[in-house]
Amino acid sequence: MLAHLGYCAFVPNPLDPIVHFDLPLINALSRADRALSELAGIARTLPNPHLLIRPFMRREAVLSSRIEGTQASLSDLLYFEAANTGAPALPDVREVANYIRALEHGLARLGTLPLSLRLIREMHEQLMQGVRGEHQTPGEFRRSQNWIGPPGCTLMDATYVPPPVEEMERALDLFEKYLHAEPGLPLLVRLALIHYQFEAIHPFLDGNGRIGRLLITLLLCVDGMLPQPLLYLSAYFERHRDEYYHRLMEVSRNGDWNAWILYFLNGVEAQSRDAIERSDALLSLWSSYRHRLQEARASALLLRLVDALFSYPAINTSMAAASLGVTFASAQANIDKLMAADILVEVTGQKRNRVYVAKEIVAAIENGSG
Repeated sequence: MLAHLGYCAFVPNPLDPIVHFDLPLINALSRADRALSELAGIARTLPNPHLLIRPFMRREAVLSSRIEGTQASLSDLLYFEAANTGAPALPDVREVANYIRALEHGLARLGTLPLSLRLIREMHEQLMQGVRGEHQTPGEFRRSQNWIGPPGCTLMDATYVPPPVEEMERALDLFEKYLHAEPGLPLLVRLALIHYQFEAIHPFLDGNGRIGRLLITLLLCVDGMLPQPLLYLSAYFERHRDEYYHRLMEVSRNGDWNAWILYFLNGVEAQSRDAIERSDALLSLWSSYRHRLQEARASALLLRLVDALFSYPAINTSMAAASLGVTFASAQANIDKLMAADILVEVTGQKRNRVYVAKEIVAAIENGSG
């Protein structure tokens, strides 16, 4: 804790802390590793990775943004992507869409840029573009003090005050070095430490929570624990929100690393199991659709459109034409065939700017307790 200009701010110690590998932690690590390995096995055998990557990514965007107070649903996001009316999106929907942009940007840049402060800033710029907080220096680390607490609170009565700018810069430098250091701890434990450290530093004026959760997915891919971005913890954090904040604060207040790591590992196990079940449901649906259409002697073009629906379960005719590389008329004909097969339904009731939704796919992505 640092006294600074009349208020107290917290400066986290550099990583690694001392972690006590007691029996509960060892067992939780074993369960999390096993569940994550099962999910990785599914990812490696996917007939088409995009059957799961985009559905899971959109679900994560909705749930991670919901932790920050947005009310947009998965259906809202899908309709926004498909409507293409030119009208401005509702602010909550734009925030969720930006989360996807930030995640996709981070994953794409990993091919040419290591996970670094530069990449984190780039993702933040994507996240904050055109939404609330956009005037709070998107893509730049803060140059002033921030704090966390109830609406209307001041620095003096804040729940948590991150490090002042000078200490923040030193902490970020050490944080980046740790990202690139050889791991001395099990990778999932290291990931729990990294997530805490980023949240404790809180380097942006807004968007820290979402960027911190994005880092989990990126690190799982960077470290080779998952071949595809299929594990997201926002559903677990949102479902156990009070405990999430409590465990983070207990590390800062009392150095209680073990309880935080245990919570994090339980989240990895729970969400890996949920992702496995959700993957099974989506792959079963995909197989069922293809079997039905192949029995009806469907064209290869129609089967390709079915595959595309798992990436974009809400489409318009122009999207279908672009995806298939065909004319508008040909795309509409294939959409009509999927409507006749009860795979797509039209949801606007309009004659223009029509949107078609694969409701069973949306339900498989959205439903369940995970």
